[in-house]
Amino acid sequence: MEGMDTVCREAESFLRRYFGERDKPPAEAEERIREVLSAIRRTGGYDHTAEELVYGGKAAWRNNSRCIGRLFWNSLEVIDARHASTEDEVAECLFRHLEKAGAEGRIRPLMTVFRSRSEGSEEISIWNHQLIRYAGYPSPDGSSPRRGDPASDEFTSICLSLGWKGSGGDFDVLPLVIGIGAREPKLYEIPPHLVQEVEIRHPETSALDSLGLRWYAVPVISDMSLEIGGIQYPAAPFNGWYMETEIGARNFADAGRYDRLPDVADALGLDRSSNTTLWKDRALVELNLAVLHSFKRDGVSIVDHHTAADQFMRFQQQEREQGRDVSARWSWLIPPISPAATAVWHDSAMQEYDLSPSLSYQPPAWVRAGTSAARPAPPESSGAAQPPLYAEAAGGRSGCPFHVSGGS
Repeated sequence: MEGMDTVCREAESFLRRYFGERDKPPAEAEERIREVLSAIRRTGGYDHTAEELVYGGKAAWRNNSRCIGRLFWNSLEVIDARHASTEDEVAECLFRHLEKAGAEGRIRPLMTVFRSRSEGSEEISIWNHQLIRYAGYPSPDGSSPRRGDPASDEFTSICLSLGWKGSGGDFDVLPLVIGIGAREPKLYEIPPHLVQEVEIRHPETSALDSLGLRWYAVPVISDMSLEIGGIQYPAAPFNGWYMETEIGARNFADAGRYDRLPDVADALGLDRSSNTTLWKDRALVELNLAVLHSFKRDGVSIVDHHTAADQFMRFQQQEREQGRDVSARWSWLIPPISPAATAVWHDSAMQEYDLSPSLSYQPPAWVRAGTSAARPAPPESSGAAQPPLYAEAAGGRSGCPFHVSGGS
């Protein structure tokens, strides 16, 4: 009974905000609230209209305390995929999402929402952290170099155990893994034409060319839960575009990720004999410059951290003018390089609020399904060794769903 009362309160609160912000007649709001409360008391839940779903998705982005790129929240396009009921239908919707989100490099903010979590229906789950991400292959005994992205080690192990065959390289695109209810999850290779990648080149020197760095264009977060008015949508992948520091200062540079900063410094001829040479700082700046240059060269949307910080300050001002609280976590909004040179560094008034609608973490889909990543992969599945169980949730996860200063 307490759970039902909670859903009723959250549904009514959501609907009053929705109708209020849309300037709809009060009588229409009251009628819809009565209808929804009746449905909750009768069935334990309710269905959002298409318009409510769109508003809820946009508001969830607007409310995310860890996202620096919320100035464009109202441009988010929300696709209603609640009709999808099979793995094949879900996969087709995800392929369409990738095609639409990254068409010709002009990345558009997009969210695809599958059916809600409810009693009596099998839950749809997307096992990937992002729709496009690179595999990770640890060294079997430490005697040979590891390959790929350490943040993907555990999920790569699961994919191998399900029959996927990776090449053991640094930039193997993982398959989609889709689960419905208690059924065995299904693998889907992403068509190559949907995976746009950018080769990283420096605008002033060819010294970095030999490193063979590249990254994918569209970051589609696919493992967070969308909550709207007390209703949970466990599969609601969404994307914005990259901030350059996500790639250059975190994905490539973090010791727990690709850890290529020493290689970049050596390629540029920097003196690594002492921290006092500031070789890490110099290599970071040049690597981020290369990321920005490469994305712009290929016509792929990206934002630099100074512009993103200025945009966030404009977002805060706009929200305050509308009388809305801005939930913000300072430690996540400051960029990982030159934070003191941005306006957000000096904003000490930020506060984090528990707002709804929301995007939030949930246990990985394989944990919810009771699947172990420790099952041995077939020996012939890859030239790389089988990765051990790796707690990806402990690090490297995206904190901001659209512009992740934490790296993704």
